[in-house]
Amino acid sequence: MNTRLKEIIESLIFVSLEPLSLEKIKGLLADFPPEEIEKAVEELLQTYSSNQRGIQIIQAAGGFLFTTKPDYDSYIRKLFEHERKSRLSTAALETLSVIAYHQPVTLAQISSIRGVDSSHAVKTLLEKKLIKISGRKKAPGKPFLYRTTKKFLTYFGLNSLEDLPREEELASLLEEKEERKNEPA
Repeated sequence: MNTRLKEIIESLIFVSLEPLSLEKIKGLLADFPPEEIEKAVEELLQTYSSNQRGIQIIQAAGGFLFTTKPDYDSYIRKLFEHERKSRLSTAALETLSVIAYHQPVTLAQISSIRGVDSSHAVKTLLEKKLIKISGRKKAPGKPFLYRTTKKFLTYFGLNSLEDLPREEELASLLEEKEERKNEPA
């Protein structure tokens, strides 16, 4: 059997958003013999059930999917509660995108771009350390200037600000999303 076959199947199950059926796996891996695919799936199931890992592969709804082991449920619930508290609101995300694309930027500029008072969202982003005060603008009142932090890059999986999608890319993505939304089901 191809030694990479189990790794390929494991990867497919891992990234699938819903249970991945054996038939679908065989269809995706048509260049492998069906018997080898079945054997690789069986070996994967055995590996994950006998290994001392926090995750497992189970059969559900006619397919295979990764789940966490029930023994660790209480810890996972704690994580979800923590993450739920740390999620960003729509207002915070809008504010963060304004700062990311226009930095350094003042609160007045952010609020002007968004069309609403953004002071609460800015406060939230400062508390979460996704933005920082980077100085003061040389203007009347010397308002604070805001910019993103390294934590911002980590939060969004970016290497640098150059990895942010360009405005043209965003417009294209939004157009495609709108077209898919309007397609007949």
